[in-house]
Parts: sequence; C-alpha cells; structure tokens
Amino acid sequence: MVNIPPFDATCQYQSIAADIEKNICAVMAGGRYIMGPQVKEFEAQFAEYLSCEQVISCNSGTDALHLALRALKIGAGDEVITTPFTFIATTEAIGIVGATPVFVDVDLNTYNIDTDLIESQITERTKAILPVHLYGRPCNMTVIMEIARKYNLKVIEDCAQATGAVWEGKKVGTIGDVGCFSFFPTKNLGCFGDGGAIATSDKVIAERVEYLRRHGGKVKYQHEELGLNSRLDTIQAAVLLVKLQYLDRWNSARVEIANYYINQLANVKGIVLPTMQSGSVWNQFTIRVLDKQRAKVQKFLKEKGIGSMVYYPIPLHLQQVHSNLNYALGSLPISEQLSDEVLSLPMFPELTASAQKVVVESVSQAFFALT
Repeated sequence: MVNIPPFDATCQYQSIAADIEKNICAVMAGGRYIMGPQVKEFEAQFAEYLSCEQVISCNSGTDALHLALRALKIGAGDEVITTPFTFIATTEAIGIVGATPVFVDVDLNTYNIDTDLIESQITERTKAILPVHLYGRPCNMTVIMEIARKYNLKVIEDCAQATGAVWEGKKVGTIGDVGCFSFFPTKNLGCFGDGGAIATSDKVIAERVEYLRRHGGKVKYQHEELGLNSRLDTIQAAVLLVKLQYLDRWNSARVEIANYYINQLANVKGIVLPTMQSGSVWNQFTIRVLDKQRAKVQKFLKEKGIGSMVYYPIPLHLQQVHSNLNYALGSLPISEQLSDEVLSLPMFPELTASAQKVVVESVSQAFFALT
C-alpha cells in the first residue's frame, strides 16, 4: 500500500538541508536567539518580495491578525466583517481585541467571501473588512477595496494560506491596509514551528505594530500601553531566509499539480473541482464531494494509503464560541454546504508525478466503487 500524506515537510527539508543547517548553526554560534540580525534581514527580504514598505515579524499568524487589529485601534464596540468559512484564528483575533465578527457568506465557486453581500452587513459600528484568501486563492480585492473606500473602512488581509498569491498584479497582503501572514509548517512559506508577519506600507501602522509586539514600548523598559511578547525566533528567521528563495518555484509546482488534478479528474462524476484562477498558489487543492459521500470517499482513500483533510467541518458561525452572535443553522447556507462537502487532496511542491497519478486513480476508483 502506498503512503501519500496530505502534506510532507520532510521532502522539502531534504532538498535544502545543507543551507538550512548552515543558517541554523550560524544562529546558534552567534548567540542572539531573540531578535538576532537574521530577523531584520528576513523582514527586509520579505518586504522586498512583497513590494511593500515594511514587514514586522511576530510569533504566529494569529498574533499577526491580533496585532493588525490593535494597530488599527479596533476594539470593544466595533464590528469587523469577515467570512465564517475559515480557521478560528481569524475571529479569535477579532474577539481578543474586544470587537465583534460579522459574518458574510462565501461564494460557492471560490470559497472566498461573497463580495456582493458585504455592503448589506455594514453598520455604523463597522470598522474593517477582514477577507481571507482561502486555500491560496485571492479574494476579489478590487471590489473589497472599492467598498472599503466608499464606507471609510480599513482592510486587513488574512494571507495565512496565500503567501505569494497575486491579485491584478499585486501580491496579496499589500492591497489592503495590512496583510497578515502565517509561517506555520504547512503553509506555502513555512518555518520549523510557529511564525507570522504583518506587511504594510503605512509607517504609522508599522511603528505601532513594532512596539506592540515588544510589550507596548518603543524604548526598552518604557511601556506606553499593554502590548504582548510576539517575536519571531531568530532560528525561524534563519529557516525562512533560505525558504524564501524557493517560494516562487514551489508555488509554480503547486500550480502544475493543480492543473494535473483538474485535467485528470474532469470526468469524474460526483465531485466539483475548483476552477483555475490566475494568481492562486494552491495551499490546498479542495474538491467538493456531492450527495453526502465525503466520508465514504475519505475512508476509501485512507484505505489506499492516501491522506486527505477537511478544511473546515464546522463553519465559524455555528461554533460554540460564537453562539452569543445568534447565527442559526441555515443562516449562511453556502458556508454550511461547503463544510459538508469539501475535501482537500494531497498538495505539496514535492509531490511526485507518480504520486499524483496514484491520487487521481484512487479518487476515480472511489467514485466508481460508490456507483
């Protein structure tokens, strides 16, 4: 039986092990394990890659969202419009600052926030829109920015799954006021633990994020407000400095795999394939399994040695943590439908052609077995 996981970090490591180990050893020998020179170097290189003025690193994608909201002075009594079809970190950050998430349903074809529905949810309390570039597919930032300008709202891009993705010639994370990135190991640009970053071209926002991540003080031992301890470890920065050089190459490999899946699975009945979109970086390749057959398909694939994942089985508006918001079952029907249908197939740059072939054949066999 084969063993094809949803994601495999070991293959990527083996391909760049010598450079990674060299960088890590330099950090260990240098002794500056917190905020060492590699952190600033990575921030500068990542800002150059994104074509933005400044990147401020932090210890996770969740903290990046939290710090962005704090920097924009969004808090108690404020509302932030976002999607219910995403990981909890998105609304966790909103709640941590005391604001309230307002959910807008997603588009059935893109899985991203439905821009046609945003304006209807804007109130006098709305302060920001927080779109999520889910699975590596950019949101329609043109429309989102038009709405934001019309109502004088801030835009915080959640780019956790979309590092390197492009919308109309611009890297995601540089279109809104702030872009938030995660370097969790399974991301397109992943480190060897937790890590995150905030990107912005607004100097005021950048300065505020910079001191908030260091206990709320511009000068050591002088604290202007309550901040937090959210610094990217120097070793993680050293890892990211190596990986950043390969990011576009790896993203191109993901696009090739997605193309292969789409072409080879086009005639399989019982599934809906994602559509190709220019600028997507395919953090996940997510199909929809129709007629409530997902569990059977996933079980079949597991028995064949093929891993798959469900991102996400319960939309956020139906999570217990948000029960106080009083969203009823059926209130956001597309998100609820997707939560019952989505299934992510193996997707990582090092996935071999032979492994891709096995995945395609096994998915086809799964649906043949169901007929």
